[in-house]
Amino acid sequence: MTSTRATTALAGMTAPVVFKAACPDCRGRFELASEAFRLAIGGSSSTTFYSFTCPDCRRAVRKPAGERIIELLTGGGVRTLRLHTG
Repeated sequence: MTSTRATTALAGMTAPVVFKAACPDCRGRFELASEAFRLAIGGSSSTTFYSFTCPDCRRAVRKPAGERIIELLTGGGVRTLRLHTG
């Protein structure tokens, strides 16, 4: 997963962050805005993941999120849910 942030030369305004993603079901490859993603951070690697809906096949996609993915998504403004344990 990678992200891009475009800056307009006219006013120095920052455009929305766009992430490259892929669907494991239909194998579609696409770019999605940060609003299309959800990040859940749990107490372990098995409960830390990001999700989105594939724009091609409309299936819900859930993928594990390591430290680098968490950094990219939170830096790009993706809504984050912290899961509590106990």
